[in-house]
Amino acid sequence: MTTLELLLSSLFIATLLYLILNVRTLFLNRHPLPLPPGPKGWPILGNLPQLGTKPHHSLAALARVYGPLFHLRMGSVHVVVAASSTVASLFLKTHDANFSNRPPNSGAKHIAYNYQDLVFAPYGPRWRTLRKICAVHLFSAKALDDFRHVREDEVWGMARALARSGGPVKVGEILNVCTTNALARVMLGRRVFGEEDGGGQKEFKEMVVELMVLAGVFNVGDFVPVLERFDLQGVAKKMKRLHRRFDDFLGGIMEEHRKAGGGTGQHNDLLSLLMGLKEDAEEGGGKLTDTEIKALLLDLFTAGTDTSSSTVEWALAELIRHPDLLSEAQQELDSVVGQGRLVSESDLANLPFLQAIVKETFRLHPSTPLSLPRFASKSCEINGYFIPEGSTLLVNVWAIARDPAVWPKPLEFQPSRFLPGSKQAYIDIRGNDFEVIPFGAGRRICAGMSLGLRMVQFMTATLVHTFNWTLPNGQIPEKLDMEEAYGLTLQRAVPLMVCPLPRLDPRVYT
Repeated sequence: MTTLELLLSSLFIATLLYLILNVRTLFLNRHPLPLPPGPKGWPILGNLPQLGTKPHHSLAALARVYGPLFHLRMGSVHVVVAASSTVASLFLKTHDANFSNRPPNSGAKHIAYNYQDLVFAPYGPRWRTLRKICAVHLFSAKALDDFRHVREDEVWGMARALARSGGPVKVGEILNVCTTNALARVMLGRRVFGEEDGGGQKEFKEMVVELMVLAGVFNVGDFVPVLERFDLQGVAKKMKRLHRRFDDFLGGIMEEHRKAGGGTGQHNDLLSLLMGLKEDAEEGGGKLTDTEIKALLLDLFTAGTDTSSSTVEWALAELIRHPDLLSEAQQELDSVVGQGRLVSESDLANLPFLQAIVKETFRLHPSTPLSLPRFASKSCEINGYFIPEGSTLLVNVWAIARDPAVWPKPLEFQPSRFLPGSKQAYIDIRGNDFEVIPFGAGRRICAGMSLGLRMVQFMTATLVHTFNWTLPNGQIPEKLDMEEAYGLTLQRAVPLMVCPLPRLDPRVYT
């Protein structure tokens, strides 16, 4: 059979499937409760073509038409979208247990070692084992305090390197190296990038960004199974190629660790612990394989680095656009820290305006604009609507945090809204209040939330305190390009290029 004949036969099957599903939808609509409202879709593809290049924008626009809970048909898949804090709380709190699994997707299959990582692993004993390992050894209050000196060492080193730069820098790349090395020293007991390894740093950053872009694509093959084999968007091919690069990178790290005696009790880093667990059965979880270890390292290196560095990049861009806010933050830091030393993590609790800046950045520029998808393990009722078993759930984190019913002047960068006396001052960003949920909420909330929040606050405080910031080539700060580049994480379309001007006692930088 020729390729053309194969494609035509597949399209015929897809059309037949579409007709069958329409009949099924009619059957579902005979349920006492209706499906949520939503737009009509195309034959076969459903609403997929309506998502555009920035799905979080497109879905926010649809919510303004159909309400905060609406229904889409993507190929053969029912998709429900939550676009308000009230609706999100129903899914992620009231019905959290029913929506604790991830739907099948090409990213988990081709990049994340076929669902053997923490992010995409099925909800169950294995997932709980991986989560427990991270919670106890990486993200507990004790673990964070034990490794505070590592984060301070890396962030202070970044500040001193910026002071020596002598010209414009791509601050996002420098932040990414800082977060990667800080995490690597806890995970591996060593840095993965040195000052002389500029090429490797850039390549790793590009790999992480490519992963986030590919993972954010709505792949037709995920929603129309008969078209999966044709890989019409070329997504699966790119994912497989990227997976090989990450596998080589992670495999090399593990091999070096073995040669250095990791996993034999001589080291106290996370990888040594994981390699030791290959020999010791975890209660309810079995033994860890090399593949599972690499899958967990992949999650930590990607989700734990780029999300933090991109958030700080957005924060700095906003402060450059609002010099009055930058000056106010510097005054607060000078009053608490002074100009004779660098800020430390222990200072953060005494910096309410700096914390408000970080919260406002998470609100306006959430690192994950659309939550990682979940699906309904069984049919349920939400807000008077019928949600069929197997439906995929998307929570539009970006739209919720810009809801004008909750946030006055939602498009403006106003850290003061999180200060005492404001109506929104009570709102927590750790998943307890659903008006801002940059880390998600419920059982599948981001495992590294505590570390991510500390790193973002600490790096932002350090950049604000140690430097004045100007734009190269006479650019006007108020006209700085703030366009987004959509992916699983929200990147800047144009990387922030800035000139750091030291503002503290010169001895601080040596």
